[in-house]
Amino acid sequence: MNILIIYAYPNQTGFSARVLKTVRENLSSQHQVKVLDLYQEGFDPLLVFNEQNQRRDLATDEKTKKYRELLQWSEQLIFIFPIWWSSMPAILKGFIDRVFAKGFAYEHKGMMPVGLLKGRQAWIITSHDTPKPYARFFQQDYGRVLKRQVLEMCGIKPVKLTEIAYLRGSTPEKREKYLRKLEKMSQAF
Repeated sequence: MNILIIYAYPNQTGFSARVLKTVRENLSSQHQVKVLDLYQEGFDPLLVFNEQNQRRDLATDEKTKKYRELLQWSEQLIFIFPIWWSSMPAILKGFIDRVFAKGFAYEHKGMMPVGLLKGRQAWIITSHDTPKPYARFFQQDYGRVLKRQVLEMCGIKPVKLTEIAYLRGSTPEKREKYLRKLEKMSQAF
């Protein structure tokens, strides 16, 4: 299976980096795995619309061509990122805005969107500092917007969401337990 890990965290020694390392090391060597580290890549998340850059041209923009090719290559996407201000990091939001474009990731048939990235599945791994019950019942995003309003709309199904909640209140032992769980989940691919 072709697996693309999309990683969005700037600290190469933080807990999210440990999550990336754990997932990467526990995927079977039978898989082709590529890691797209948006910060290391220096991905430019800014959308620019003017006479030379129009929204209708996003699906063929040369600046994002290699990212579209990576998505086309992939059969399994794995997103790893922390939740900040109840949402994904801005660099990942910019990646979605610039790469998951109409005409590439989806189109409209009448009023309804039709996904163009069918045949792929995804796993979203998030971490955050909010207690899980509060995040589940009172916050809007925490990875769910990416799952429902982006990936599933683009035809990517099934999408699994794994939340590592209340990280700041966890002990080192609890963090190791999270990583062991991710080891097993990664080995199941």
